[in-house]
Amino acid sequence: MKVYDTTHIRNVAFVGHGGSGKTSLVDALAFVSGSSRRHGNVSDGTTLTDCSQDEVERQHSIGLGLGFAEWMDTKINMIDTPGYLDFFGEAITGLHAADAAVVVLSATSGVEVGTEKVWQVCDHLHLPRILFVSLMDKEHADFERVFADIKEHLSPKVLPVEIPVGDGPDFHGIINLFSGKAHMYQAGTKSGEYQEVDVPEEYAERFAAYSEQLTETVASTDDSLIERYLEGQEISREEVVTAMKRAIIAGEIVPLFVGSGELTFGTRALLTKMVELLPSPAEIESPADVPLVGRVFKTISEPHVGDVSLFRMYRGSVQNGSVVFNAEHEVTEKLNHLSIQQGKDRYEVSQLAEGDIGSVAKLKDTHTNDTFCSQRSPVHLPPIPFPEAVATSAVLVKTRGEEDKLAAGLHKLHEEDPTFHFEYNSELGQTLIHGMGERHFEILLRRLENKFGVVAELIRPKIAYRETLRGKAEGQGKHKKQSGGRGQYGDCWVRLAGRPHGEGYEFTNKIVGGAIPSKYVPAVNRGIQEAAARGIVAGYPVVDFSAECYDGSHHNVDSNEMSFKMAGILAFRNVASKARPALLEPLDDVEVLAPEDALGDVMGDLSGRRGQILGTETDGRLTKVTAIVPQSELYKYSTILHSMTHGRGTFHRKFHGYVEAPSEVVAKVIAESKAESAKAS
Repeated sequence: MKVYDTTHIRNVAFVGHGGSGKTSLVDALAFVSGSSRRHGNVSDGTTLTDCSQDEVERQHSIGLGLGFAEWMDTKINMIDTPGYLDFFGEAITGLHAADAAVVVLSATSGVEVGTEKVWQVCDHLHLPRILFVSLMDKEHADFERVFADIKEHLSPKVLPVEIPVGDGPDFHGIINLFSGKAHMYQAGTKSGEYQEVDVPEEYAERFAAYSEQLTETVASTDDSLIERYLEGQEISREEVVTAMKRAIIAGEIVPLFVGSGELTFGTRALLTKMVELLPSPAEIESPADVPLVGRVFKTISEPHVGDVSLFRMYRGSVQNGSVVFNAEHEVTEKLNHLSIQQGKDRYEVSQLAEGDIGSVAKLKDTHTNDTFCSQRSPVHLPPIPFPEAVATSAVLVKTRGEEDKLAAGLHKLHEEDPTFHFEYNSELGQTLIHGMGERHFEILLRRLENKFGVVAELIRPKIAYRETLRGKAEGQGKHKKQSGGRGQYGDCWVRLAGRPHGEGYEFTNKIVGGAIPSKYVPAVNRGIQEAAARGIVAGYPVVDFSAECYDGSHHNVDSNEMSFKMAGILAFRNVASKARPALLEPLDDVEVLAPEDALGDVMGDLSGRRGQILGTETDGRLTKVTAIVPQSELYKYSTILHSMTHGRGTFHRKFHGYVEAPSEVVAKVIAESKAESAKAS
């Protein structure tokens, strides 16, 4: 495999809404360039970058995929990303590894929620970008409508560089506004071949208008060019390309191209323009001024291979067998079998130049977001900011005894996908998983089974209710046991009372006259706390109360710490039930971003979930709704919100606090607690 220097490399992320044609386009570009031997198809499961079993079956991208195209003596690293929001972290990863983006839109659907999301990330990263309207051959394709949609919802700086000849099934050519020629395609074209002809007469007027707009807009970005343009002088193609590249990198222009990945129409022009208009890594400012720096942006676990690390070099080059320093874990790693990815295939290379993207297997202590560097010049690159989890579920193994295998598999899945997190919650007795939505969870469980042999199911997570005392009461706890020989004796009198929210537990020793020896009083305290942890209403921990031990009795022989601990347990059980115990339920602060036309449904739904609406405010093109909602009402909310807002709504939640639960909730929780206890016994 040829080694390319930095100036002959382009790192391009392909992003856009799910189903817009990104994967088909990447596949076609690799094939047309000759870097891939076959032209795959999504419906057949044969595309270059959708190679996992889940992607083949579902016919859409789930994880980030890498491929490359060699064109005009340049290597174009193509990062194919998923478009559905459950896998949005993969798109963010791809954009952080790239120097530019091709934003792909469907000619039938235009700007969709996924397009808007990735556009915002591109804006944040100041990435130069190209727009590509794909699927031009599909029924109801409409270039003009999509162009207007882009101007309204993405950027007024969009500038067509190509316009189609025909829409939908009649799509058979592309007019190149640079050259002033039409590229006409024949049915059955395999590799984007076309016949170059003059602009068809029926398109002459349209071509003239778009061509003048192109030249004037590009010329206006350069003082010398605009003067010549206004004087009526001719501006060469090379001058237009040079000026346009500067404008694209500066964010002043976003060029628009058209085509069909499936038919390979428009692929040759796109390959050429990616080389001519997008920056090489040499033209991008390095994130660190050190001799050597790279970052692992993705980890893939492969059967029979182990972990494969995908990484991007920012400064310096590495050779096969190079030893690099991992600054995060302060260990050295040897880069054996240095490779580049072409879909699921890897090709070993002798060297990876500054700015290039490669892969290496079986690194011992290096993970996603870790930095490569020289041990003499250690550096930490800022981590890729993955989106926070919005959905939580509990997961349960179907075969008892596989809990350790479950934990190991979930850890591997987190390595592959940092938007996924898991924890074992000892209070609830459940393994909880956190991620981007129910579709995300389904994929994770499928991978858990296929890769690690663990069969598990999703179940509703328990809610961490609390209990407290609303009144005061006092009473006795007496533990007396005599069964021959030395007995057990502990006797205490306690007062219990509720405390204000958040003030916690307080114990006071009011024993006088040695009714209980001082060495046994702490055991009473421990007994009260142990009983409180088991609850009095429905088995949940009791919080925010005080306990006062004010009297008791002891036996010179039979009393000991264990006896007084049992006395404390009995005292709490006897007294707490008389101190007006109450169930507390946890609430979350919820912020929902939704389009105006879905606002009524969103607010009505939140109210139906016993949510308290705090207010609304405009946030860009969306409206932000703030509310306080019980945690028990938010299970699978991401799926419901997605449905109500047609995928355009998002939400964030954080813990707010506890409030006393209404009577109907208390009754339900008590019934569930009794049913669970009966099942356990």
